[in-house]
Amino acid sequence: MTATVSANRKGDRRERELVNALDEAGFAVMRAPASGSATERELPDVLAGDGDTFYAIEAKSSAGDPIYLSGEEVEALLFFARNFGAKARIAVRFDREDWYFFHPGDLYTTDAGSYRVKKETALAEGTDFPEFVGETEKVTLAEVATDPDEERREVLEAVRDGHMPVEDALDVL
Repeated sequence: MTATVSANRKGDRRERELVNALDEAGFAVMRAPASGSATERELPDVLAGDGDTFYAIEAKSSAGDPIYLSGEEVEALLFFARNFGAKARIAVRFDREDWYFFHPGDLYTTDAGSYRVKKETALAEGTDFPEFVGETEKVTLAEVATDPDEERREVLEAVRDGHMPVEDALDVL
């Protein structure tokens, strides 16, 4: 079996995994048949909706190397999403990590016009699966700063400024 066939099978398995996870989270979801280069029309890998929000998702996975998408892949996703009435999202999964989601406009663009997601970027800046499906909501330090709970704000500022390890902050909070 060639490396390409093996990578395609892994990609297919990851797409099915994403479809199943979205289904379990209550989304109506389908994996687009013959998405990618197997068809003349560029289709997203996954279509998902919860009755209020609809997504056209391009799913990519990697063992740990950065994930690259061509400019054409991203443009095709944006074109389809716009015409379909869905929100375009790039879903990335690195081995031993969960899925992370990005709007295509939030991805790093290379000099050659490709898009790149590094594992560190996915973990630090991506929308994780629970937030994507509406189970949790990300709270920023600026939002907490307006919280009347002064101690919580001070603990988070101490973490931000490097005066307190995250583990200690979790114990305090």
